[in-house]
Amino acid sequence: QVQLVESGGGSVQAGASVRLSCVASGRTFSTYAMAWFRQAPGKEREFVAATTWRATNRYYADYTESVKGRFTIFRDNAVNAVNLQMNSLKPEDTAVYYCAAAKSPPLGTSSTRWSPNGMDYWGKGTLVTVSS
Repeated sequence: QVQLVESGGGSVQAGASVRLSCVASGRTFSTYAMAWFRQAPGKEREFVAATTWRATNRYYADYTESVKGRFTIFRDNAVNAVNLQMNSLKPEDTAVYYCAAAKSPPLGTSSTRWSPNGMDYWGKGTLVTVSS
């Protein structure tokens, strides 16, 4: 049974840093696309960041525009995990953050190609609250 379990959420002040972790079990995800989405109250779930395996034997990272330069996604394949380092947090980053995995990443190169509908597995989410 595949499971994705997020951790690391909490309440912080604007400007602080938080690291989210997602540990996967049930299979090896080293070649899967791993992503973070978020959903703020009253809003749709949106893409945040993703890491995909490329034929060049390297991982490629995608970010939504609003988090570029502040968030970093990185894997720890030794423990089947993907992390999201979030720096310089803003109140508008407040949301439930979800870890997701896809056997095949979406086609194309634009970060806008990532959709919740294209992901195969989901975690239950972890809440991050940023106060001003």
